[in-house]
Amino acid sequence: MKKVISMITFLFVLVVGGVYLFAQEKQLVRATWLWNPWLLVKNEERIFSFLEKKQISDVYVQMDEEVSMEVYRQFVRHATEKGIRVYVLDGAPHWIETNEGMERLFQWIDQYESAAEQNEKFSGVHLDVEPYLHERWRTNREEAIVSYQTLLQRARQLASERSLRFEVDIPFWFDEVQYVNGNLAEWVIAHTDGVTIMAYRDEAKAIINIVKKEMNLAKKYNKSIVIGVETGQVEEGDHVSFAEESETYMNEQLAIVQQHYARTKSFSGIAVHHLEQWMNRNGKTSEGEMDE
Repeated sequence: MKKVISMITFLFVLVVGGVYLFAQEKQLVRATWLWNPWLLVKNEERIFSFLEKKQISDVYVQMDEEVSMEVYRQFVRHATEKGIRVYVLDGAPHWIETNEGMERLFQWIDQYESAAEQNEKFSGVHLDVEPYLHERWRTNREEAIVSYQTLLQRARQLASERSLRFEVDIPFWFDEVQYVNGNLAEWVIAHTDGVTIMAYRDEAKAIINIVKKEMNLAKKYNKSIVIGVETGQVEEGDHVSFAEESETYMNEQLAIVQQHYARTKSFSGIAVHHLEQWMNRNGKTSEGEMDE
């Protein structure tokens, strides 16, 4: 009897310990987009103060050719020192017309990295193309989707050649878009290293529900999903953004989402859109926001 009890106790400790180790090993992403890199020129210190306060692990930084590369190098270097990963961000709907914008991005990356020290290099490429905002999506969706897929395939190839992780933003409703060979959300997940789902809702239950299909698809392809939420004013309705809610409420809802998907292997973390408006949301100053 004592042997049986001892064995049960051992198994219990093993299982509980395994759960604990799983939780410890799975470092969830806490990301944000930085669309205005001129903020780095004006007040990098203030940016880092906010990023650290919000415990940000990943920043997607817009590439702007008019901003000095040295500004980017300094930011990435300081971010690396603080354990923050930086992805170079770019993309626009017109990119589906030609690969010119995307090729130009990688030319910029090559020029940047050729003079960058190891701690100044980007962790990856993060594209936000949004092809559905292009007129072709309305007039000839099949052609628009093919152009979009061709673009992403080329971008992934270029990223892979440079040993850079390749990520893409997609809306939650891509799982409803069918094309000749299948489902668009599934295709994007299968052909990237990870996706950030623009799951723009202001209530945990709604966020959880609209990303379920993507979570399953990511699991199928052993890929990762970051759930993105909105903090700015939008035209689609109050339910889309946390703009009208407090920071405390937003964090409570995101905690529920994170807890719900904590044991889901494909769940990688949360992203908040976007840094500048997050710092100044609801008319608050950055300092006021950081003091919450």
